[in-house]
Amino acid sequence: MTERNQTVVSDFLLLGLPIDPDQRDLFYALFLTMYVTTILGNLLIIILISLDSHLHTPMYLFLSNLSFSDLCFSSVTMPKLLQNMQSQVSSIPYAGCLTQMYFFLFFGDLESFLLVAMAYDRYVAICFPLHYTTIMSPKLCLSLVVLSWVLTTFHSMLHTLLMARLWFCADNTILHFFCDMSALLKLACSDTRVNELVIFIMGGLILVIPFLLIIMSYVRIVSSILKVPSARGIHKAFSTCGSHLSVVSLFYGTIIGLYLCPSTNNSTVKETVMAMMYTVVTPMLNPFIYSLRNRDMKGALGRVFWKNKISFSLKW
Repeated sequence: MTERNQTVVSDFLLLGLPIDPDQRDLFYALFLTMYVTTILGNLLIIILISLDSHLHTPMYLFLSNLSFSDLCFSSVTMPKLLQNMQSQVSSIPYAGCLTQMYFFLFFGDLESFLLVAMAYDRYVAICFPLHYTTIMSPKLCLSLVVLSWVLTTFHSMLHTLLMARLWFCADNTILHFFCDMSALLKLACSDTRVNELVIFIMGGLILVIPFLLIIMSYVRIVSSILKVPSARGIHKAFSTCGSHLSVVSLFYGTIIGLYLCPSTNNSTVKETVMAMMYTVVTPMLNPFIYSLRNRDMKGALGRVFWKNKISFSLKW
């Protein structure tokens, strides 16, 4: 190895998004609006569920955790992206890069497990309504949430430790807007075969299996609803599963395509756009699709609003 190749990098340069300088301010305003919408939408859901006793059910326990996960998942990458778009310095320390990668994997995996738990909850509610309270007991719901957090912790730590053992030298420019695992592996000077093997194996367990479980749950839901020979039943089936499956497909489809089925034809721009879909767009859409369109959430919003309004009026 030459002396140049023996130099170990202490920080990385995030190339960011391939945006024309004349359009940078426009995209900055767009991404800032999307990020604020994500934060406010998910915070509203968490607050409503905590304040309204009518929402203290298994479904909304999973929703509150999903909202927290979406909020954090977006916050792992968006603030740094927005900062770099307004700054000439786009560097990130080596330790900061690994930390960002860890939390990116953590909250991404957590969302995957929570989507499975939510799909199972809807499956039990629609296919076994008389046994719902028995099956979805508080103990089971809490166990599913705790298990999701524990599994994501170990999975994220595994990839972070495997990445930390690699050597990075020469080129330190990450062709991405965050410390993406695949982008970091391309910069490594040491052997990355173990990392790639673990990504493929664990990716199948963390992504493919949950995705198939969600699809199976919704297939059973649709099948159960369609047994009722009415236009109302068909409408209910599509309204219940259509929007949910669209976001699930967007989230899992882009991640599986990027990490488990990488293509040599994928350009940096294409990979960046796909990453934006599940890191920015999905967390922003989830509050609207899973909760804010829900009649229970609208009812809770009205009750909390009127309760606070009456309390304020009594004080005066």
